[in-house]
Amino acid sequence: MKRILIAEDEARIATFVQKGLAAEGFVTQVVGDGQSAYDEARSYVHDLLILDIGLPVIDGLTVLHRLRQDKVDIPVIILSARSSVEDKVAGLVGGADDYLPKPFAFEELLARVRLRLRGHVLEEQTILTAGPLSLDLRTRRASVDGVNKDLSAREFALAETLFRHRDQVLSREQLLSQVWGFDFDPGSNIVDVYIRYLRKKFGAERIETVRGMGYRLKLD
Repeated sequence: MKRILIAEDEARIATFVQKGLAAEGFVTQVVGDGQSAYDEARSYVHDLLILDIGLPVIDGLTVLHRLRQDKVDIPVIILSARSSVEDKVAGLVGGADDYLPKPFAFEELLARVRLRLRGHVLEEQTILTAGPLSLDLRTRRASVDGVNKDLSAREFALAETLFRHRDQVLSREQLLSQVWGFDFDPGSNIVDVYIRYLRKKFGAERIETVRGMGYRLKLD
């Protein structure tokens, strides 16, 4: 599973990018200043860095320069409100792999992320597992201890989201945005309804309710 570091100090943009990438199966982490971006990128646990230039503490170009000085070869996509040719050239010459000016369409960012990750990662995993549960992304089939379980399209989408973040707590809002879309009514109980459907098919003990936080697919 690919891990993407998002260095963005504007909360609205960071949330937009994080939710979109998480819905595509990426593991994301957001930091809001240049020092944190530099420290995290040097940890070698991330596969790609999405970097804003106008970060506090240390600006994005300085972060990029230091990373390249340190021989950290993580792919970097710059997101910036600065859209002049000079700014783009400065970013690319400074070691960025791509430069996307704001405002941007998420689909374009996603295409560029996938392009930069191509050749740097293993083939996409097509069978997700969690204990006795398995989810085949190609055939769209689920099974428990080898016994097939019929899932509707929405049940499968919810199950896939839980599998991709297995043993992590996902809030109702996160599940709503990733499975039903960003514009879905946040007051709806649709997540709870579909969690009940999955529990009937996977076993109630497999999906844990974390009081006040959300749901988690258990590994054990």
